[in-house]
Amino acid sequence: MPEIPDRPETTLFALHRLVWTALMAALIAVGSFLSLPLGPVPFTMQPFFVLLTGLVLGPRHAFAALCVFVGSGLVGLPVFAGGKSGLAVLFGPTGGYLAGYLLAAPLIGLAARGRPGWLRGIVAGLAGLAVIYALGVLNLMRVLGADIGKALLVGFVPFILQDLVKLVLAVAVWRFMHRRGLLPGQAV
Repeated sequence: MPEIPDRPETTLFALHRLVWTALMAALIAVGSFLSLPLGPVPFTMQPFFVLLTGLVLGPRHAFAALCVFVGSGLVGLPVFAGGKSGLAVLFGPTGGYLAGYLLAAPLIGLAARGRPGWLRGIVAGLAGLAVIYALGVLNLMRVLGADIGKALLVGFVPFILQDLVKLVLAVAVWRFMHRRGLLPGQAV
């Protein structure tokens, strides 16, 4: 009887990874409903779940989860902040942040490869937040016709401290999941 390898190539592992990818996409959507609409860019829990997605899934599956999330919003599901959806959101004030999520999650996953540690997680998350804020602020400049100072004042300054707290929480959850053997691909 042939032995079934306990490797990423197994069907069960692939199914496990697919479920985690869908779960993380759903959690990002849930994060959009945990929102305070203050100004053109609302406070949400989406950055926490985007950071956690990159840490937990790695680059390829984190990107897939974000594609599912953004794609769901594009086809009309109310998954964006404030229950919004559609192409207009991508071209509106928060569109740059959504594009940043698409790029940040796989970057975080790539930078966080290896044993979950505080330094690795924080550095990976900071790189991801830099991408999110860069694209978000650039898009705010375009949409609002604002200079860099005003765009930073509207789309960066009110959010950075809370997003740094979300980063620390995401790394703590990632490390907890690792210690408990809960990460996708970990032997349980």
